[in-house]
Amino acid sequence: MSMFSTGILVLTSPLHTLPLRIAPVLSSAAQRVERTLYVHLHPGLNLGSGSQPRPVFIPPAVDLSNLITRLYSNAADVCGHLDVCVLLTNVRTQSVACSGATTPNGPFPTPQALSNSPEVVLTDFAPQDPGQTHQVTQCLQSYTGHCYACRPGLPSVLLHSELMKLQEEDVPEAQQEKAEPLQTYNDVVVGGTFDRLHGAHKTLLSISCLLANRRFLIGLCDHAMLKKKVLKELIEPYSVRVQRLQEFLQDVKPSLQVEVVPLDDPFGVSVVDPLLECIVVSEETRKGGEAVNKKRTENGLPALVLHEIQLLKDAHHTEIEEEKISSSSLRARLLGTLLTPPKDNSHLPPLPYVIGLTGGSGSGKSAIAKQLEAFGAVWIDCDKLGHEVYQPDAAAYHRVLEEFGSDILSEDKTINRRALGRKVFGNQVRLKALTDIVWPEIALLVQKGINQARDEDKQVCVVDAAVLLEAKWQNLVHEVWVTIIPEEEAVLRITERDGVTTEDALRRLQSQWSNSKQVEHANVVLSTLWEPEVTRKQVLKAWNLLQKRIQQKHEGH
Repeated sequence: MSMFSTGILVLTSPLHTLPLRIAPVLSSAAQRVERTLYVHLHPGLNLGSGSQPRPVFIPPAVDLSNLITRLYSNAADVCGHLDVCVLLTNVRTQSVACSGATTPNGPFPTPQALSNSPEVVLTDFAPQDPGQTHQVTQCLQSYTGHCYACRPGLPSVLLHSELMKLQEEDVPEAQQEKAEPLQTYNDVVVGGTFDRLHGAHKTLLSISCLLANRRFLIGLCDHAMLKKKVLKELIEPYSVRVQRLQEFLQDVKPSLQVEVVPLDDPFGVSVVDPLLECIVVSEETRKGGEAVNKKRTENGLPALVLHEIQLLKDAHHTEIEEEKISSSSLRARLLGTLLTPPKDNSHLPPLPYVIGLTGGSGSGKSAIAKQLEAFGAVWIDCDKLGHEVYQPDAAAYHRVLEEFGSDILSEDKTINRRALGRKVFGNQVRLKALTDIVWPEIALLVQKGINQARDEDKQVCVVDAAVLLEAKWQNLVHEVWVTIIPEEEAVLRITERDGVTTEDALRRLQSQWSNSKQVEHANVVLSTLWEPEVTRKQVLKAWNLLQKRIQQKHEGH
């Protein structure tokens, strides 16, 4: 069975039967397509009549809105690996379809170019007899080529033989009644983060496209609106989220005027734009929609119609994830995985494979290092090595005294690190003078530990170093792993552990690289925010994936 990267699924079943058929149809399509699946809706399309059918405008209906929700929900359950996209170019109210001079030849005056070029077209259409198969596939190719830019001779797959046929009598009569029309509006607005577009986002965006005749305005969370988000450091950059929204909506409904604007407060332009008519909300964001209307009233603007959609349930959520499909759950699933491939480290011996583990104060580096040690890694603790370089017999000892004076010595002639700390705190020049002495000596001890591990035929080393990135020790390691927790959690941990004030804890954190800056350099990100068992599972996942990478690298050589 051939596999294709991108496909178009043409759904021809009557609208009232599709909700029951959609899961097996998607499951069957997923056996042929492995990356992107576009879905084109033409209920009642007859590909076996002998004459060439043409695409027609389909009016927005409540059933169609429900079907889109069902389709994206089923897709998350049965083919979560696929990027599914329901195309709505041919969905338009009769008045809009008739009024525009841009659509004299139906929904597709010229074939629509899609972001990903289709390699196969599939359909749920069932020929009356097997002898029709060739005629139907030819008809399907021609129909699809009229709608979308495809290469000639696009392979066609009829899925009917793989599906359980649902008889008309299996569908309740109530569902076969005339479709209830959906109220549409010229200008529609939504707001959100839209991080890593998923099925719930696509449902919200697609139903908004159904509702909007002219303009679709999106307030995209930025800066202040991201501060309270879980694992905010893993949120895609604003520019990436804008680009993905625009690409998705250009595919879904290219006739719409799409505007994406930054959202730095809960209201944005929704409370000042006089042309807006409708805001699309979910059950959990309805109160936000009501607050928008209150502000609009205060501003002398008409209230917006609140169109509420269903939340999609996540059948695969874990104990730390939300029951609904959400970006925060997707970000949590990234923890422990390889986010970016390692930079060229061909200058390093392949074994031991060295992990540089870093993170801010209180982030739980040591707890993770202990777990990795339990799995078989050699733990090189740079905090302990830091103590060693201050010992009287160490090379750095006399250089530190020369630079900072003998008044930093304790009675036993060891360096009093608290006294030394007072001399460099808040003084970047003096701090650099100290690190220029100490960091190279620690790096030498790290390399000594790695060499010893190699002599003992160890497979993995973990260099646990708070200053790994600041000291530019990346050239000592194969991968950089960063552990993060929110600042408020770090402050709680530091004050409890070290007995310092909240202000002191904050000053310590602010003197270090931020989580976001560290994550920019990370190959793998971990978080100890949740229960220890959650961290254990996360580290185990990271370890198992690491073993696969080491094995692949070994086989590559």
